[in-house]
Amino acid sequence: MAAHVTEGVVAHHREVPQRVARLRAERRHLLAQAVHVLGQRVGAVPCRRTAAAHGRERDEEGDDGDSEGDDLHVPEPRRLLDTRPDPGWARGTMSAVTRRIAYQGEPGANSHQVCKQHYPEWETVPCASFEDVFAAVESGEAELAMIPIDNSIAGRVSDIHHFLPSSGLHIIGEHFLRIRFHLLGVPGSSLDTITTVHSHVHALGQCRKVIREHGLRKVIAGDTAGAAREVAELGDPTQAAISPPLAAEIYGLDVLAEDVEDEEHNTTRFVVLSRDLVQAPAGNGPVVTSFIFNVRNLPAALYKALGGFATNGVNMTKLESYMVGGEFTATQFLAEVDGHPDDIGLKRALEELTFFTTDVKILGVYPADPFRANVSS
Repeated sequence: MAAHVTEGVVAHHREVPQRVARLRAERRHLLAQAVHVLGQRVGAVPCRRTAAAHGRERDEEGDDGDSEGDDLHVPEPRRLLDTRPDPGWARGTMSAVTRRIAYQGEPGANSHQVCKQHYPEWETVPCASFEDVFAAVESGEAELAMIPIDNSIAGRVSDIHHFLPSSGLHIIGEHFLRIRFHLLGVPGSSLDTITTVHSHVHALGQCRKVIREHGLRKVIAGDTAGAAREVAELGDPTQAAISPPLAAEIYGLDVLAEDVEDEEHNTTRFVVLSRDLVQAPAGNGPVVTSFIFNVRNLPAALYKALGGFATNGVNMTKLESYMVGGEFTATQFLAEVDGHPDDIGLKRALEELTFFTTDVKILGVYPADPFRANVSS
């Protein structure tokens, strides 16, 4: 998993506990420690529980599990923060009231960068882990979350795919970010003075050429933005960091070399999460529909389940499988298709899907990022 995707991923990333409720109960801090940004101290951000969140936990504990779950579950779309058609908040354009968007990583991370690009008027909330990001939105600490989900080099962000289905959050948008890494140093340093470079282990692996060219000793940091902060705090002209460009501005570092990544096509896809399902309108440009489903443990069940998309001319752009509850006979799939559930072809395909699957749930119906069209062309 790449550093620009994880930005300091959960330490035990192979264990995927569903800890959102416990994080709220423990009042965990979203940002584990205070950091200095542009000379000002940014303190740890507590994750508070809300009455609504507490009520959801109580409902979940009281669920007897008798629901058959064979029907297509499409939550009723609701308008959050505004009742006008096509509210601007979903695109980050509302500024009358300060809104908050959470991301994983320290200030200066790539997730921070994409938040600033698409939600410039919103207050950003840095979180120590992905669990903390989900907890921030579920508890009302933030209205939205910006989460990396796929990368052109590293592939999927596995933690997110495990957290998302049970989180109760919805995808309301997507954004693609071209990943760039700069070699940063304290003011007065140069390529001739640096001997050591700090960064996330995967960022170091993706910038081998510049490291080898200058004979730098590698030091692994928790994430790429955190590496820049560490170098700034050291104030040593022999120390450098491989970090996103935004980190240089935030921590007052000089750019010693630009775009030092080995691959130019390095791109990460982010999704925007909300407590409420805000569906893109049908017939107003390209739309992506994300959903999950469990196949029945029957021969050719997956083949039959997907047949409806082929016969109805629906283009499926993603299909990934995950084990459910540690059982080898239960498999959950995350799928994404082009189109809106109200489109006749996709509507028929989803109806056919319910015949061969269980627990079909729409995660989001949102505008396709223009990046998709550029790649296709």
